Amino acid sequence: MYRKEEQPLPPPEKFELPFEGKLSPNNRWVIMAELIPWDDFEEEYAKLFSAEKGASAKLFRMALGTLIIKEKLGTSDRETIEQIRENPYLQYFIGLNCYQQEPPLESSMLVHFRKRIDGELINKINKKIVKREIDKSDKEVKKKDCLQEKGEKIKNKGKLILDATCAPADIKYPTDLGILNQARIETERIIDNLYKPLRVKLRKKPRTSRKIARKEYLKVAKKRKVSYQERRKAIGKQLKYLKKNLGNIEDLIQAGASQENLSKRQKNCLETIKKVYEQQQSMWENKTQSVPQRIVSLTQPHIRPIVRGKAGKPIEF
Repeated sequence: MYRKEEQPLPPPEKFELPFEGKLSPNNRWVIMAELIPWDDFEEEYAKLFSAEKGASAKLFRMALGTLIIKEKLGTSDRETIEQIRENPYLQYFIGLNCYQQEPPLESSMLVHFRKRIDGELINKINKKIVKREIDKSDKEVKKKDCLQEKGEKIKNKGKLILDATCAPADIKYPTDLGILNQARIETERIIDNLYKPLRVKLRKKPRTSRKIARKEYLKVAKKRKVSYQERRKAIGKQLKYLKKNLGNIEDLIQAGASQENLSKRQKNCLETIKKVYEQQQSMWENKTQSVPQRIVSLTQPHIRPIVRGKAGKPIEF
């Protein structure tokens, strides 16, 4: 049997607590409770129960609210009930008028809630929430238009302070040797793709020395401490291998290979690799550690290093 609560729930500041204080209206659970149209779907939920027979069922807000808490916190059924028992904000979220120390329901009830509130009903609720927010924003736009027509100024609601100096990028910590090795591997894959349609015309595939180049890279990359001379020598070798691969790519294109055999990612990557080679060759020849618009990632060439001066991380990307 399902019995709907006739009295509306009090606002969060009137939620009864056993100790002095009030619930904050800015709490995430209070804000979320205001967004969800509980009453709009209670009638549909009540149809699942008999109007006269059986014990009184838990209210729709308690059922849906408990499931939302479980998914939001990522807890088990038992832990969800414990969280509700300990937290007055969660008790307000599921529709209680005052804080109670005893759990409002058993953890086994969540099994029945999941059967009754299916994906179709959740989709309806989501659509309703989105529609309400769209209508709300439309009303605000119309209100602003009316104020502008009347010649009234729109009042500012506060100040927005932004720090846009640097946003952390999700890339591997770049090194000159590492990015050259990655560029060499990508050019080898590009050569493989360009050579496939020319197997009959060109009997011999262009040599890339990939095994030797990899050994030379690992010889230095696996060392815990690398001297300046060792690193410079390794970078010089990788530059030679990369130059050789770029030359082979140009030869294959002149021999009739089409760049249509390359994916869009490979085409973009090839252009980036050419810029990387120019930058690294310039730094190697001039014995410098910096170059304008230095590329530190082949997959995200727009990322740039920035000096922050922090302890432990003087440079961020």
